[in-house]
Amino acid sequence: MEIQADKSTQTSEIANSTNAGKALQKKPLTKNEMQGWLISYLVELLEIEPSEVDVTISFNRYGLDSSTAIGLIGDLEQWLGYELDPTLMYDYPTIEALSEYLSQENNVKA
Repeated sequence: MEIQADKSTQTSEIANSTNAGKALQKKPLTKNEMQGWLISYLVELLEIEPSEVDVTISFNRYGLDSSTAIGLIGDLEQWLGYELDPTLMYDYPTIEALSEYLSQENNVKA
């Protein structure tokens, strides 16, 4: 009987953490939060300093190719918790433009 109680407790904890994650995903994100995520992503990907990222420079100037763009959008989808159009980086070619669009879109979905 103790084993079943432990499984029940674990299942409940997992459900609670999943629900908490969903609640966090529904919180509207600001343009600055979106920019911060995108800057961090580029910093890690390109192994550069945050001060080297200019939010007004196009993604192309950072050397991102189409497969990298797809990867970035996929990771962004996971962070936001909903699907995005894979061509967003072409429609919004800078961190500034993409984060502005995403913050507006995220507020609608929240």
